[in-house]
Amino acid sequence: MSIEKVDTLVVGAGQAGVAMSEHLGRKGISHVVLERNRVAESWRTARWDSLVANGPAWHDRFPGLTFSGVDDDAFAPKDRVADYFADYAKQISAPIRCGIEVAAVKRNSEGPRFRIETSDGVYEADNIVAATGPFQKPVFPQIVPEGEGIHQIHSHAYRNPEQIPEGAVLVIGAGSSGTQIAEELLGSGRRVYLSVGPHHRPPRRYRGKDFVWWLGVLGIWDLRAPAPNTEHVTIAVSGAYGGKTVDFRRLAERGMTLLGMAKSYANGSLQFASDLKDNIALGDANYLNLLDQADEYIRQNGLDFPEEPDARNLAKDPECVINPVLELDLNKEGITSIIWATGYSFDFSWIHLDAFDAKGRPIHERGVSRVPGLFFLGLPWLSRRASSFIWGVWHDAAYLAEQIASEDQRSAGLGMAFGSSSLRG
Repeated sequence: MSIEKVDTLVVGAGQAGVAMSEHLGRKGISHVVLERNRVAESWRTARWDSLVANGPAWHDRFPGLTFSGVDDDAFAPKDRVADYFADYAKQISAPIRCGIEVAAVKRNSEGPRFRIETSDGVYEADNIVAATGPFQKPVFPQIVPEGEGIHQIHSHAYRNPEQIPEGAVLVIGAGSSGTQIAEELLGSGRRVYLSVGPHHRPPRRYRGKDFVWWLGVLGIWDLRAPAPNTEHVTIAVSGAYGGKTVDFRRLAERGMTLLGMAKSYANGSLQFASDLKDNIALGDANYLNLLDQADEYIRQNGLDFPEEPDARNLAKDPECVINPVLELDLNKEGITSIIWATGYSFDFSWIHLDAFDAKGRPIHERGVSRVPGLFFLGLPWLSRRASSFIWGVWHDAAYLAEQIASEDQRSAGLGMAFGSSSLRG
């Protein structure tokens, strides 16, 4: 059996893998990118039909290529985003091999550090970059038993309202995905219930600038770690319908029933926590705090930005917030489907190395693992808040390429030293 040897092997050709390939190529580092499907496949087939990027086109891209046919302030449709990364890969001549699945990464007994078993044979490499992104294994809470006659899917599998059986729909999780899916279902004429947990709710635009611009100039994208007790707080933001600020009170005014966090299920009924008002208040506080920071930035820098006094006017709490529903009889309310917009967990079961904590999370420092030669890219908070976003992953890839280049130089130096020693001996 032939074995292909390469300096660095990158697993995954989404935004992280393409960015990694660019920076490795700039360093002249021999590498191969293996992708089990197509470039940026998740954007095409693991998202709902109407999804658009959550950031404007001027922001959600790499520095070396703009979006053709998309206005800078518009939000690119998901297929256009996938095409963008495929185009970028071609532009940089990325050595991507599609249709190859990595089954296992193990230590090598001799020669290069790692042995990589794939559907295309065996590779050996001195460096491995796991660039499989943050959306690996859908989290599907086992609260409502399968035999209860309720159609249950994860947001990962949602495509459009026509896919969902007739009847009311309960969406659990009110981050960007859950909120956008719930609003789409509401707009299609469905009766919708939305379980809202702790969240941040930034303004889509404020005083003429998109919120991603504000996060940049205020240094929020560069925060090194989440604030205490906010590790699991989601961000409710949307580029849908041209982009607008998520407002749960307005959704309730349109007929959506808001609920607290789902707790348990018994005898055909779901129980919910009494935390809805607190969760809404947390989102409001985040929203108003960003407005305060933006106003202060404008004042300190003497900027002539348009005033926007109405931005601080919050609608009155709807009835479902004032008197929250704590128990919901699914059959009585005609709920036939539940969509779990409950995020993802890591799945690095293919890496057979001592690089993870007890919960399966990578142990690393800015993507450099404790196993020499193993690197991670594209994970939330890898080095900063922006790390799992498009432009953030590009900058993290640059850092990892520097580390790999330094590692290669050290290895070359050691090899020369050992060679000299043996000659002297």
